[in-house]
Amino acid sequence: MRRRMESGPVPPEVAQSAELNRQGRYEESAALCRRALKGRPECPELLNNLGVALAGMGRLEEAAGRFRRALRLQPGFTAPANNLAAVFVKLQRLEEAFELLIRVLERDSSSAEAHNNLATLLRRAGRFTEAERHLEQALRLRPDSADVWRHLATLRRDEGRIEEAVAYYRRAAELRPECPLAASALLLALNYLPEADPLEVYAEHRGWARRYAEPLAAAIRPHRNDPSPERPLRIGYLSRDLRRHPVAFFLDPVLEAHDRERFPVTCYSDVAAPDQMTGRLKGLVERWREVTSLSDEQLAEQIRADGIDVLVDLAGHAGNTRLLVFARKPAPVQVTWLGYPNTTGLKTMDYRITDAWADPPGWSEHLHSEQLVRLPGGFSCWRPPAGAPEEGPPPCLSRDGISFGSFNYLPKVNSRVVEVWGEILRRTPGSRLVLKYAGGNDPGVRGRIEGEFARLGVGAERLVLQGLTHGWREHLSAYGEVDIALDPFPYNGTTTTCDALWMGVPVLTLAGRTHAGRVGVSLLNQIGLPELAADSPARYIELAVELAGDRGRLARLRAGLRERVARSPLTDGHSFTCGLEEAYRAMWRRWCCEAGGRNRR
Repeated sequence: MRRRMESGPVPPEVAQSAELNRQGRYEESAALCRRALKGRPECPELLNNLGVALAGMGRLEEAAGRFRRALRLQPGFTAPANNLAAVFVKLQRLEEAFELLIRVLERDSSSAEAHNNLATLLRRAGRFTEAERHLEQALRLRPDSADVWRHLATLRRDEGRIEEAVAYYRRAAELRPECPLAASALLLALNYLPEADPLEVYAEHRGWARRYAEPLAAAIRPHRNDPSPERPLRIGYLSRDLRRHPVAFFLDPVLEAHDRERFPVTCYSDVAAPDQMTGRLKGLVERWREVTSLSDEQLAEQIRADGIDVLVDLAGHAGNTRLLVFARKPAPVQVTWLGYPNTTGLKTMDYRITDAWADPPGWSEHLHSEQLVRLPGGFSCWRPPAGAPEEGPPPCLSRDGISFGSFNYLPKVNSRVVEVWGEILRRTPGSRLVLKYAGGNDPGVRGRIEGEFARLGVGAERLVLQGLTHGWREHLSAYGEVDIALDPFPYNGTTTTCDALWMGVPVLTLAGRTHAGRVGVSLLNQIGLPELAADSPARYIELAVELAGDRGRLARLRAGLRERVARSPLTDGHSFTCGLEEAYRAMWRRWCCEAGGRNRR
């Protein structure tokens, strides 16, 4: 039992502020803690709870200061140590977090929170087997902890064990039904399931909106924006990924090309640890707001005060979603784009941007709460990485056998994908498969992947399993070992496909039933290679075998792919942004007509 540094009972404000934090009422908790600390300035429990409240409001450095003070007052107090480690993770100070958690567990091996937090760090480092051991210990200590179940689900997802991940996310959501983020994590995971029914997935998204978003309808107020259809439009982009992240590589050319006179832009940056890319994006827009310290309600009020006409969500249900800002409808027109391959489920989200390849007309309208807006040249525009290495010739010209490859996130490589890829390897003697993914050096994950292919008659000697690399050039250089890239399904690659094409590696894709499974079709059509998209697993296999058998064609494709991509709509930021602005204008005109009708009534 830890020793308290003060005499007397624990102040009642400790339990009260802890409950407020649990409910997400961080401002009230912080105010309560500050009042109580005036009389008990050296109460470590109050300092810890104040730190939790500040962290919940995004004021991470201030929170770290409170946790440190609590630890100085009571070195054996594990709660502020765990909380400080969590803050370090958000600030990308991972080594400090790791060292702190190791010290906590050396002092108190029964801390479920420390095991849970350390497992998160190990997972992020690709040390999945070690992470699993700590999560199992955390579950033994706290079997009803929603956070532990959620982190175990995320580990299973990252390992590619998606069915288990979905089950564990459901368990976490059941344990914390009041938490929208736990339920959002489940929705994201459903996109990876190979046999998921799109109608059932849509129903789950609508269920999330009914539970968490629609009760906020009372917060919606009439918009006072000037309903002039042709005036300059104030565009707002809200994202936690305005940093070195795939979303930023697709947003960058748009921010650069926006007509600043007709479409002035405000970015709402929910980034805890800004980086060089954050700085670049900040320099491309008229107004930049750091919003990590704002609650959803405060952020909605800020957007309304800024007079945003068209507010664009770039995350959907991916990560720490801010969809409850959109549930409050702070802007007259609200749009989701780019960061999530499915509907938000929100009735207050007016539009979703896509194209006719990713969402063919008539296919998926019934799977969206939003109205689909199809851009004519593709739903995205990509910024090629600066300083990328030269492509080089196909590796098959200097070695025996074809090298297939996929550098996609492991949950996309499901059992059905493995079955199809195994057939491709069986039908191309001497070929091998290069997989590069987070956790590529973890023995447990390697053993599972090798076992799955072994059951299909493909030996481990034909698999090249690699972990992630730190440098961008080093990552791209790894494509020099791949002749043909294989796109997974039903959740295609996006950035990985663009990277492969830029490095001269042709990508084969299988067209699916939903947006997530048709991104490859969109990208290949944008660069003029629709023939690399198959309409069935059998045709996908045939395409791979045919291309593997034609080394002359492979060499020609590789020699011209980068130039093809460079002159395609995929990288034409100006034309893409003009089309996007036209879409925004059409949305705005429609709202103006509706607003005018309401005013006349």
